[in-house]
Order: sequence, then C-alpha cells, then structure tokens
Amino acid sequence: MPSIFSSLGLETANDALGVGSSPSGRELLFLIDGFGADVLAKHAEHAPNLLSLVAMGTVQTSFPSTTATSLATLTTGEMPGTHGMLGYTVQVPRSGGRVLNSLKWDERVDPAIWQPVPTLFERAMAAGITTTHIAAKRYENSGFTRAVFRGANYRGANIVSDMLSETVAALSAAPSFIYLYVNDLDSAGHSDGVGSEKWIAALKGVDALVGSLIDKSPKGTRIWVTADHGMINVEEKIVMGVDNDLLTDISVIAGEPRARHLYLGEKAGSAAAIDEVIQRWRQSLGDKVLMHSRATAIQSGLFGSDVSLDAADRAGDVIAIARGGVVLLDPMRADKEGEMVGHHGGDSDIESSVPLLTNIKP
Repeated sequence: MPSIFSSLGLETANDALGVGSSPSGRELLFLIDGFGADVLAKHAEHAPNLLSLVAMGTVQTSFPSTTATSLATLTTGEMPGTHGMLGYTVQVPRSGGRVLNSLKWDERVDPAIWQPVPTLFERAMAAGITTTHIAAKRYENSGFTRAVFRGANYRGANIVSDMLSETVAALSAAPSFIYLYVNDLDSAGHSDGVGSEKWIAALKGVDALVGSLIDKSPKGTRIWVTADHGMINVEEKIVMGVDNDLLTDISVIAGEPRARHLYLGEKAGSAAAIDEVIQRWRQSLGDKVLMHSRATAIQSGLFGSDVSLDAADRAGDVIAIARGGVVLLDPMRADKEGEMVGHHGGDSDIESSVPLLTNIKP
C-alpha cells in the first residue's frame, strides 16, 4: 500500500515496489482473505481471471500469518512490533488476564491507543486522495476497523452486485484508492479445508468478481490483487493440557492454533520459569513446534526490527509456533477450534506467502 499510495502522489509513502506513477489516478486493491501464493499453481483451472493478471511476485506476510496482524501491516506500512497488532488474540496487559480478540474487539480498549500508527488512509485523505473501504456492513463500526482502517470512507456491501456498484462509484474520483475485501475463501477453508468443494466454489466466486472488476472499472484503473495469508489443512491435533503437561505454569492462552501466545501469570517475570516451560514443550513435542521466549522472539526480529514497549508488553511470555500440519488447541475451545479443517497463523511458506497480481484496465 505505501507503493500504491506513492503512485497517487502521497509524498510520505515509499515506492518500495517501484510501481511508478498511477496510470489514471485510480487504484483498486482487492484483498482476498486466505488466498495463498500456492493457490494459482495448484488450482489454476478454477481461476482464469486471476490467472490472466500479471504476477508481480510473492509477498511474505508479517508474523503471525493471520488477518488481524497482516491487515494492520498492510494499512500502516509498518511491522507488528510497531503497530502492536501481534495476533488474533493477545492478553491485555495489566487486565487480570483479559484476552483481546482483535477481530471482535473489546470496547474497554481504545482502538486508536491500541494501534497508534496513522494509517495510510488517514495520511492519504489529508493529502487530498479519496480513499474508500468496501467490505461487509457488519465490519463498519468494529474496533478492528477503527484500529487499522480509520481514515477511509466505509461503504458496506454484503452482496457482489453492491460491491461492484460501490467500487465503480468510488472510482469516479481521481486521485482515488479503493480497498475491497472479501473473506469467502478463508471461511470455506476454515470450515471445509483447502481444495474442498466449498473452497473451490469460493475460489470460483472471487475469480468471477475479479472478472467483473476488470470489466466494469473505468478505463485506466490499475487493479491489484493480494491476500493476508495462505492456509494449510490440519494433519495432527494436540489439545494442550490434555494427556500432556503443556499447560503447567500457563495461566492465559491466546493466539490461535498455529501460533500461540502463552502467559505465565505470577511467574511471568521469572526467566527460569519461562525456560522451564520452553524446555517442557520441546521435550514433549520436539520438532512439531518452534519455541520462543518473549525476549528471543524480539531479538530474532519475529515482529520486525523495532518493537515498541506496548507491543512487547502484549507478546506472550512464551510463543509456540506449530510446524507441519500440527495445530495446538485450547482445551476450553478444542471443540470449536478442532472443527476447523484449514488453519493459518504459522510461519510456513504456504501460510506466509501471498501473491501480488496486477492489471491495468485498457
């Protein structure tokens, strides 16, 4: 997004991708939730419109490879250590163990304080660039929208025809940037798995929408397609604390099945206790997980080269990243989490590689 906004004349945005000036001052970014870089290679026959676009390469998501973190990185142009959105769920510091679900939010948490970085939408609007966010109506006033999409004109659309009409209307202005979001592919992957009949139907649906966008957009519109993460199908389910000692000394579980933030409560300040937990997990699971303490996660650059004090405060005392097809289930949510076939959040190539496709409407 910094590169696209730079093409529209936003002087404070860096054109890292070298996209140059906008052909007509009209830029459309279509984000397909769950559309990994491997999808077209494996399922090209179901996506002729997507296949017709020019592939500019593969983008690596920030960690974890999950919607809340990836979209915050996209819309701020900053890594998670800076914007502070470290996962699907994290513990709210000094809250007595309360967990914030980033997508459902908690009105006791101020979105602008939790995510303090000015969004590219805010910066662009201040520079006279019209920005529009088109997605389902239910997201419009959510805390997550206020945290990472603030500054854009929100246009709620629940059906394809409304999405198209809102997109075309927004593209009438120049310079203009339109962000269009659809989560059908992600939803189908979670419920039925990547490659399932439901997932293929969803892929065909988003491909048809791409075709309609190409057909109906004003001449000269540059269309971009990318995603927030890829997805794997589960192969092994491990319920933490059931027939194992993985939850010994753990007081709060957050994150998601492929990337867990674990908090030690009273022992959080003890390096020895943290090391004991990590060693216990390594002995129990071996190469099925990659283990970090908060300190080693920050030192390794897991959340980017810079990590604010607020972001560091939110990270788990211990971070467990699942390997292969493993998922780490919360015993209190094992039924719901275990029902999901498709998962993401880890650092595998499939989960963290997304495509960048483009097209200029002739």
